[in-house]
Amino acid sequence: MALLEIENLSVNYGGIQALQALNMSIEAGEVVTLIGANGAGKSTTLRAISRIVNARQGRIIFNGKDISRSAPHEVVRLGVAHCPEGRRVLTRQSVYDNLMLGAYVRNDTAAIKADIELQFKRFPRLQERRNQLAGTLSGGEQQMLAIARALMSRPRLLLLDEPSLGLAPLIVREIFNIIRELHAEGVTILLVEQNASLALQNADRGYVLEAGNLTISGKAADLLDDDRVRQAYLG
Repeated sequence: MALLEIENLSVNYGGIQALQALNMSIEAGEVVTLIGANGAGKSTTLRAISRIVNARQGRIIFNGKDISRSAPHEVVRLGVAHCPEGRRVLTRQSVYDNLMLGAYVRNDTAAIKADIELQFKRFPRLQERRNQLAGTLSGGEQQMLAIARALMSRPRLLLLDEPSLGLAPLIVREIFNIIRELHAEGVTILLVEQNASLALQNADRGYVLEAGNLTISGKAADLLDDDRVRQAYLG
């Protein structure tokens, strides 16, 4: 059984259909990427999984449980963490407090403290700035904090939305080093990324969305060599 299964998922924003009868699955331990043009429905897919937006039809099944009508906090508690586009850190709270917020569904105090230290080990810059207000961090540091905060819930599935957006190449390299480390640790990741080549180089499989419709899917290595994908997304 797949860790995540999406069946005939459709999402509307008013009269606009953002997703149409989407079907996809993710196995435990995989990194799967969604690629497509702006407005194709990639971020909407992540928001539907985390229940930030409601589906018009279809089912979302996570670890064997239908979460299609679950509340967002229940989805987090079940093991899905969403690192949104634009980072969305709490700018007037410290780095440490942002990390504590990421663990709000947990009550294992000692383990939470241990996980904060783990994130500081994974992201040394955050360790150096643990008492600094998140709003004063650089864009790259805020992205690191957003990922670390999502990991504080100990997710079985991590949704990453545009982790490289607006960042310098050196910082992008650091972020993707972390993604590779998480993959090696067995974290399951659904990745939305504007840099399709970079996303496919770091994924097991990929899906291509066009205007809310799934048009191409397959192993990431095969998509890198697919003429349709190369012409449309890889330059």
